[in-house]
Amino acid sequence: QVHLVESGGGLVPAGGSLRLSCAASGRTFSSYTMGWFRQAPGKEREFVASISRSGGNTYYADFVKGRFTISRDNAKKTVYLQMNSLKPEDTAVYYCAADGGSLGWGQGTQVTVSS
Repeated sequence: QVHLVESGGGLVPAGGSLRLSCAASGRTFSSYTMGWFRQAPGKEREFVASISRSGGNTYYADFVKGRFTISRDNAKKTVYLQMNSLKPEDTAVYYCAADGGSLGWGQGTQVTVSS
């Protein structure tokens, strides 16, 4: 298993930016993919973005393409989610996940975008 801790959430006006971080410990960080998911009130958890072990490949949900960027620093055992042009509908608890969640989930960080 992997222990994950997110940080960087907060309240931001529409059009603003936030950078989420997720620090990992446990298994060798570069041995598994990492991803970000989110869950809005009353909705199911949904995929946001993922990144391959080396960071060479990234994948995004259509609703964040061109606005969010996922990256990782294997030396720091950290994955990031840079979120730009935020919209009120991006309001959710954001979770990082190791290997699609099979190795562990973070506790979540709240992102609130005001209109």
